[in-house]
Amino acid sequence: MTATEKPRTFRAPGRVNLIGEHTDYNDGFVMPAAIEFAAYVEVNQRADRRLVVRSENYAETREFDLDDPEPRPQGHWSDYVRGVAVTLERAGRHITGADLRVRSDVPMGAGLSSSAAIEVATALALLRDVQIDKTTLATLCQRAENEFVGVRCGIMDPFIACHARAGHALMLDCRTLEYRLSPLPRGVKLVIANTMVRHSLAGGEYNRRRAECEEGAAFFGRSLRDVTLGDLERERGELAEIVYKRCRHVITENARVLAASVALEQGNLPAFGELMYQSHRSLRDDFEVSCAELDALVDIAGRAPGVYGSRMTGGGFGGCTISLVQEQHVEAFREAAGRVAIVYVSGAVEGAGEL
Repeated sequence: MTATEKPRTFRAPGRVNLIGEHTDYNDGFVMPAAIEFAAYVEVNQRADRRLVVRSENYAETREFDLDDPEPRPQGHWSDYVRGVAVTLERAGRHITGADLRVRSDVPMGAGLSSSAAIEVATALALLRDVQIDKTTLATLCQRAENEFVGVRCGIMDPFIACHARAGHALMLDCRTLEYRLSPLPRGVKLVIANTMVRHSLAGGEYNRRRAECEEGAAFFGRSLRDVTLGDLERERGELAEIVYKRCRHVITENARVLAASVALEQGNLPAFGELMYQSHRSLRDDFEVSCAELDALVDIAGRAPGVYGSRMTGGGFGGCTISLVQEQHVEAFREAAGRVAIVYVSGAVEGAGEL
């Protein structure tokens, strides 16, 4: 039974992370930007307490009772939608039943935050006219993925989906949730090259890397955000080599994000780009989340004219690279990278809201 209501549609963008990988869940710094790909949730209110969710991407419908006393994930795409509903209810945000039609053009399994886009758009659709602070919304969506879906993601993805501004990158302090928006210079495009190597962050490797970071933090008795490279080197002999390498990536990556923020504020894109290349090498060698296809794309970028910098982006184990490319050289780079990947060109776009 569906209540009479004009359908409303809410949108949340995917994101690309320019620099700062695997630092968010270590209380560190990240610098994402929202991209032109997005998730859309159309909502009609129901007069009962049921959610009927239709995915246009999968051509499937799932139905849930909001009063189910023990909701459990099913290992299914609908977990991202249901998890948001469950989390909102548990947070005291009483929601009504609804018919939801979900679609997304964010490439899935590519490290472009398709899940957070669905979650944020779903949360906005379920809340509709309820006023909610954007940061609160982001933390609730993170909680849904952590506690219901079972992926121990950090705050970055839902945060940028909520707070993004067109034409800007966002540097986020993942401990304090303070952020600064920095304009991207005109004439520069975000070029994303998708290896089409699929990864599943719920499959274990992401959580394993996080556990290795936590082992390092436990050894030092504080967040890796607060450990210096000098601290790490002094204790190297006491740490397992793999934990040492994971810590070294996080510590040096945080320093790179801070340096990249300064470079962007100064309009120094060559310096920003060099930091991107350094980040990729660290992710490849110390954090070991790259792969041959990602490395090949970064090599192509390094030889191409008009490319300031390039790196893998996202959790790793496949997915995409991000390159900062001068607009006049985008087509040449698209042709070179397109021989081994699917290439998307985007500007930095606005965050989530109602269409």
